[in-house]
Amino acid sequence: MEIVVFGAGSLGSLIGGLLAREHDVILVGRDPHVSAVHEEGLRVSGEYEFRVHPRATTDGVGLAGDLAVVTVKSFDTPEAARTLATGSFDAVLSLQNGLGNERVLAERLDRVLAGTVTYGARLRPPGHVACTGQGEITIGPSDGGESPLAERLAAAFRAADVNATAVEDAPRRLWEKLAINAGINPVTALARVRNGALADGPARETACGATRETARVARAEGVRLTDREALAALESVIDATGENRSSMLQDVEAGRRTEVGAINGAVVRHATERGIDAPTNRHLRRLIRAWERGRSGRDGGYGDHNGR
Repeated sequence: MEIVVFGAGSLGSLIGGLLAREHDVILVGRDPHVSAVHEEGLRVSGEYEFRVHPRATTDGVGLAGDLAVVTVKSFDTPEAARTLATGSFDAVLSLQNGLGNERVLAERLDRVLAGTVTYGARLRPPGHVACTGQGEITIGPSDGGESPLAERLAAAFRAADVNATAVEDAPRRLWEKLAINAGINPVTALARVRNGALADGPARETACGATRETARVARAEGVRLTDREALAALESVIDATGENRSSMLQDVEAGRRTEVGAINGAVVRHATERGIDAPTNRHLRRLIRAWERGRSGRDGGYGDHNGR
């Protein structure tokens, strides 16, 4: 299978590297990482140890393949859709944080599927990505239901020894992932702690509060996700990834823009539309936004996902 991975950061590089063991992969990303991959290949370490030689480029215009896997930050989704629309793909799979990415992609691209991923990844020096935890990938229609296309893609992933499953309950899985991220990401980023610090102690209550609020909003949106299920999922991820730095903590440590708009901001937007209060998510979003504003040095420099 010919696969374009659009967004060769930590997760994109790991997924692309794993798939390149079996498939023809093109990584689209930024220098100096892309140049290093082009010249010396991609090293994958941590839970794995191998080197592959996928094609790599900084120019995603006019590409074609059987599948485009989108792993860019949520605020870059509109630009990714515009760029990918200059090429041709049989299917598009979003493996991104937050809600609404599939809708944005579908405005310009056909056969867009939703996905969740629990593999952990961290970029090392250019040309090197570490897998900080093996996980799974789920693939399905963003509105739920069976999909022969999702089945084919999951089988192609499994052919590369990637743990992938086609699912019929993608909406619930997306909301559950959002509930987990809403609790872990901003709290670890603000407290500057690894995920395991949320297992107990003063930050745990805040993380659980954000997760419960997200589950409540999910139910208002017609998704069956109980507080107990959401909290159990949160605890499971904290336990499994205790030594990991969340993606938002990595962004804050590197002085980069975060995805708080697509995570806690998404919870607040959907809550507002349904007449529900989500104070914990609102406060977490405001605190991260305050940090971003101070970092960017301009008022309103980092808006919520898709301009909201």
